[in-house]
Amino acid sequence: MATMTDPYGTTGQLTLKWDPKNLEIRTMSVERTLEPLVLQVTTLVNSKDKSAKKKRPGKSKRASALVATVERATEIFIERGQTIAYENPEITQEMLAAVEEVRKAGAAMSLAAREFSEEPCASSVRSGMVRAARGLLSAVTRLLILADMVDVHLLLSNLRTVENDLDKLKSASSQSELLESARQFGRSAHELAAQAARRQRELKEPRLKDELAAARAVLKKHSTMLLTASKVYVRHPELAAAKANRDFVLRAVCSAVDTIAAVARGRAPPPSGTNRVPVEGPGELAQALDDFDERMVMEPLAYSELRTRPSLEERLESIISGAALMADSSCTRDERRERIVAECNAVRQALQDLLHEYMSNAGRAEQSEGLERALEQMCRKTRDLRRQLRKAVVDHVSDSFLETNVPLLVLLEAARSGNEKEVEEYAIVFTEHANKLVEVANLVCSMSNNEDGVKMVRHAAGQIESLCPQVINAARVLAARSRSRVAQENASAFARAWEAAVRLLTDAVDDVTTIDDFLAVSENHILEDVNKCVVALQEGDPDSLERTAGAIRGRAARVCSVVTQEMDNYEPCIYTKRVLEAVTVLRDQGK
Repeated sequence: MATMTDPYGTTGQLTLKWDPKNLEIRTMSVERTLEPLVLQVTTLVNSKDKSAKKKRPGKSKRASALVATVERATEIFIERGQTIAYENPEITQEMLAAVEEVRKAGAAMSLAAREFSEEPCASSVRSGMVRAARGLLSAVTRLLILADMVDVHLLLSNLRTVENDLDKLKSASSQSELLESARQFGRSAHELAAQAARRQRELKEPRLKDELAAARAVLKKHSTMLLTASKVYVRHPELAAAKANRDFVLRAVCSAVDTIAAVARGRAPPPSGTNRVPVEGPGELAQALDDFDERMVMEPLAYSELRTRPSLEERLESIISGAALMADSSCTRDERRERIVAECNAVRQALQDLLHEYMSNAGRAEQSEGLERALEQMCRKTRDLRRQLRKAVVDHVSDSFLETNVPLLVLLEAARSGNEKEVEEYAIVFTEHANKLVEVANLVCSMSNNEDGVKMVRHAAGQIESLCPQVINAARVLAARSRSRVAQENASAFARAWEAAVRLLTDAVDDVTTIDDFLAVSENHILEDVNKCVVALQEGDPDSLERTAGAIRGRAARVCSVVTQEMDNYEPCIYTKRVLEAVTVLRDQGK
């Protein structure tokens, strides 16, 4: 797609403005259509008739056949270009001009190629044909880019319809007007999503494809919420929480529409307010450890006391600061915290030993045995620190992603009973729960090198962060109007969205967490809980017993879920069969 300026003129009509000098190809369809002609022209330019070299210079039969092929291909481009021009009045003038350019370039190419077929050994004739070939390829490329912009034109036309329908939906003042506007928006949004899907398949740049896919998902996911939130706002406009719900969904849909428009025009999508943290790249702590491991290994001759020592010490202290933040987190267990502190001290000492060996080996071409031992010890200690940090992360995952639906159920139960005071109390609990999920997700990301997985976790955590206050607002509306059917539907819609977001985050976190660490930590946690149950029985504490038993059931269910998901990555065999049988036993015994 060529560079486009804003396609909407001052009159509101869709106009096409493009730079004919820009030959950047952004879609695979243009590339695929152009490839055969490029191959034909290249073959013609590079053709050498062996018989003409053996005998006296004369006419090249092979070149003559290639000329005819290129001429026919050019005629097809001209015919299709004319058809597109007359089918789309908005670009008829530009399209016919591009067709005429192809016609002229094709004629010049045909003349130059026929001269070449007559004198295949003349270098000046070959040079003229090369210039003509370049002109033809440029003209055809411009024609294809302009034809591709017809799809963009149709997409932007439908996008304007969606924007108009959103404006009507926003200004609706009655239920009947709202329902009619919602029906119109549903039809236009469905068509826009279908066109965006086709555009997504054609785009070459992966980032733009991802942006378009995300925008389509928002359109699909928020359609029901937009209707329920708008209905409850029209019915209860006096409630600030109802307006907040409606405005939130409306902003999300408008942002998705803006993203589709930006991608269609070949621009970077506008930044979203929910994406305050960049989602690209590996985890910070994992990347820092990798960089440190690479930089600490060097030739003795490359070591400099003035440069190398401060650099490595600074990098290690930065890693230890990140590890300390994880150790000081509220969910990190005391035993794990002590191990992290011990490993940090061990890594510090190992670095000092390594630097001392580098100083002792200064000026030598080869490493001494002492330096090799110090490097091995350094690698071992950083590996031990990684292990403790990973297990600390899995500690958090095991504790936080347990019975994730309980805070939501309690909040909604209070809302359905019309108890506004309890809703505010449980809203604090729900917010703390959401914040904990996001915090743990960020910790998981910090220790993962899986860039795609980290991107997914950060995206899912962003959804949790933005959706949390709106779930509370939906509960407030329901508590204030507990008998209102539209309030009940709205609360249910936001609850489903929350549950879907939590499932997405849970799956994303599981994908970047190694199953070995998860199973080892879960086993330890279950054993700890069993010991707590024994103590509760000895002390006659039924509440503690029931609470801890529930935690064991939750952990067992999580283990079953994670292991079953892991087995999906393997071809069915005796190994997967036995693992799934063990999962069934654990699930049955955990009930």
